Parts: sequence; C-alpha cells; structure tokens
Amino acid sequence: MNIAILYICTGKYKLFWKGFYESAETYLLAGHNKQYFLFTDATEIEYSNSSNVKIVYQEKLGWPYDTLMRFAIFKKVEDELKKYDYVYFFNANMQFVDYVNEEIFPSDIEDGLTAVIHPGYYNLKHIDFPYERKMKSKAYIPFYKGEKYFMGSLNGGTSKEYIRLINTLNDNINIDLKKGIIAIWHDESHLNRYLLNKKIKILSPEYAFPEILSPEYKLPSQFKPKIIILDKNKLGGHDFLRGINRAEETLSKKPFHISCIIGKIKKKIMNLCRSMLYKLN
Repeated sequence: MNIAILYICTGKYKLFWKGFYESAETYLLAGHNKQYFLFTDATEIEYSNSSNVKIVYQEKLGWPYDTLMRFAIFKKVEDELKKYDYVYFFNANMQFVDYVNEEIFPSDIEDGLTAVIHPGYYNLKHIDFPYERKMKSKAYIPFYKGEKYFMGSLNGGTSKEYIRLINTLNDNINIDLKKGIIAIWHDESHLNRYLLNKKIKILSPEYAFPEILSPEYKLPSQFKPKIIILDKNKLGGHDFLRGINRAEETLSKKPFHISCIIGKIKKKIMNLCRSMLYKLN
C-alpha cells in the first residue's frame, strides 16, 4: 500500500520532527511505501533530502490558526494525495514507541475513516465532552448527542474519504470564520462534528497516550502505549512553542468586566441543568 503522511511543524514545532520521523520509520506500517508531506517554514530541517520526504513550504499562521487552518494547509497537496491508498495526519509532538500496522486501516464495512479517542475523555458520557455548543457554528453538536470524543492529533483513512473530509471541514471552518466564529477546540471540534454520524475505525488512547498522565486521565492499566504524545512542557510549554507572549496578550485585553462573572455563572447553571436532564433520561 502507498501511504501519505501529513505532518505540520512550523515555528518552534520543528523540534519534534526528527523524533517523529525516526520513530515512524521504525514502527509505522512496516512493509508499506510511506511518503511524508512535511509542511514547514524551516530553512533547514533533518531528513529534508530523504527520498520519502516532500517539503511543502508553510508559513506560521499564529495561534489558533496554525491548528484551525490545517485542512486548508492539506489542500495544497490535494491532487498528490489522490495517488495514495491511505492518508494519515499526525500531530507534531507524537512519537511511536511500538509497532502500528494495518489495524489503523478502516475495514470495508466502515466509512473509510480512522480517528483516535481523546485520552482525557475515555469512557466518559457525552454530557462531559467539550463539543462545540454554539448553534451558529458548523461544528455544533447538541448536548444530548455523541458517543465518543475524538482527539485531533491522529486521523486519516482512504485517500478518497480523507480528501472529502479535508474539503468539507475546510469549507465549514471558512463559513464559521465569515460569521466571526471560531469553534471551541478549533479543528478538533469540526472533526468531531464530521464524524458524529459516521461508522469509522476507532483507535483507543493507546495511539495517543500522554507521556505524563494527569490525575484526571483515568485510563485502563492494561493499556500499552503505541504512540505517545510528548509533554510540551519539556520544551518550553504550549505558549513557547506557539510563540504566544502572555504579557503582551494581557496588556492588549479589555479591562475585566462584571459580565465575565455573569457569563461563567450562566455556563455553570446550564451545565448543571443538562446534567440533571441527562440523568432523568
């Protein structure tokens, strides 16, 4: 099989590329032809001369657009992706620690797509999922729907279906932006909405296992990580990697207003009502 691998590392995220590439070459789909599409603004980066690495220049868009606009970024190579059997996207800070083989391919009775369950929401109820709740957003999911919450860090499938996903989500995100809407968890929110009514290959959190487990991550002890999500704090943290200056951001914000407190109270009341309604049902 011919596999296209999509990987974005603009700005400081290029720090993760070497470890990702080397571990993928060791553990990912051995025996298959892999082609890496590396979207980066780096002038120099490891393995750029490898025959299975194609550099696609991508400027840093800034937060949250570096993640929100990833489907627009993938469209740059849409015609090339049609030549492959499968297409998979992996987050920059993922690293393989065990063999990942054909089990990630969707079966003939599935809708041609693969996604991984978010380790922070494994086996929780849909009332607890951080879906987009703004009704005007194309990522909107009602509080009474949804069985799984998928992480945006790993998704893919057959080239035909994944290209369809790329185009649909790119369109939906642009529709939201024209209305001044950014979904709560950006591309991940749109991904969850797209997969809501589809039958897909579901991967357990073993394929997106946190390097350092937070107390709220209640994962089964028998889980054996195949792909780990590297702890960004070891490389300066989220803000450093995203190029966010919190001091400047704070100065640019409007003064605190009592409406902020009212908004938070309203949100807590709504969540409580939804929880009670869910229990009654």
